[in-house]
Amino acid sequence: MPALYGSLFGLLIQVGFALFTCGLVRKKNAAHLVMLTFSAYVFAFLAYYAVGYAFQSGFRGFFFRRVALDDRLLFDIAFMLVAGYILVGAVCERITFRAFVLCELFLGGVLYPIFAQWVWSGGWLSRIGSSLGLSHGFVDFGGSSVVHELGGFCAMALALVLGPRLGKYGHDGQPRPFLAHNIVFVTCGTVIVLVGWTALVAGSSGDAGIAGRIAVNTNVAAVAGAAAAMLFWYFSYGKPDISMACNGMLAGLVGMSAAAPFVGPNAALLVGAVSGLLASTGVLFNERTLRIDDPCGSIAVHGYCGVWGVIALGLFADGTYQNVTGLFQGDWKQLVAQLVGAAVCALFAFTLTFAVFGVLNRTSPMRVEPDIEAEGIDLNEFGMLAYPEDDGV
Repeated sequence: MPALYGSLFGLLIQVGFALFTCGLVRKKNAAHLVMLTFSAYVFAFLAYYAVGYAFQSGFRGFFFRRVALDDRLLFDIAFMLVAGYILVGAVCERITFRAFVLCELFLGGVLYPIFAQWVWSGGWLSRIGSSLGLSHGFVDFGGSSVVHELGGFCAMALALVLGPRLGKYGHDGQPRPFLAHNIVFVTCGTVIVLVGWTALVAGSSGDAGIAGRIAVNTNVAAVAGAAAAMLFWYFSYGKPDISMACNGMLAGLVGMSAAAPFVGPNAALLVGAVSGLLASTGVLFNERTLRIDDPCGSIAVHGYCGVWGVIALGLFADGTYQNVTGLFQGDWKQLVAQLVGAAVCALFAFTLTFAVFGVLNRTSPMRVEPDIEAEGIDLNEFGMLAYPEDDGV
């Protein structure tokens, strides 16, 4: 029963992501953001239920035959949906609703379940310990790679296909800030995600003792990530940035997910702090160097910190859970396995997404028309404004 409660709390992460992403964008696109998050739940869920579960379980129960009888289904769906929400933050304010639905069907039906099978359902990455002699094989307890890295690099590919928002880069080539319209939404959404993700990962253990260890480590990493991000922005620009502090907290969750039961709280503190710094520098790197327009920082927070999370397991695992040890306990082979898994995840997610939607975008443009983007997507795509009293501006 506690596991069931964990999965139900995990489904509430949708509320947190809706508030977080909606608050970070401009007022004229607020309804657009809410609709994308809601649609991610609906269409990624349906795709996973129809065909994705079959891919992840090795084609057992194909097309509904055993899905409804599997007591793990709700957990699997909750984890998959988080990957779907990650896309919202990177493609918002310029993608058509039709194109976004296709993105979610692709992620829930194909991309996520294939990689999840490789790692969590006895697939080849989980077996490289025996096949390649790499200790316990690739290990990811709570989804740093399966959920976050996969979603982050899928989001990176989609952001590149779509291109930056109108006006993001000036004639001098420098990025222009688009300020968040509701920082209260951002902060409240972050806390809801924190609670939901902690419950989901802890509940998936099925063991009360391990669940407590996971919950402590997850929250220690989250606050360390938030503190590191605050300090980074304070010392870099003279003021702490609340939106990046929230991203730092989410980054700590992402970085801790893979290793949550495998390390102690001191290691969790370090993992979270590095995650907060990586998210902050990653946002700047994407915007200024790679020139990728990612409105909510999804690529850095989930993609880059997801990579760090699985590597951190290969460094800090202390042997107290399933006898998995990392480099600092003398097992360099586990670190190699983690590096292999991280590389495969990034290449698989980015390459397949870019190939599929690069072709789709050439045949049927995924982006709204420039005049619609400039005016705001809410009214043109969805027939309503989030703030009708001031015309959404």
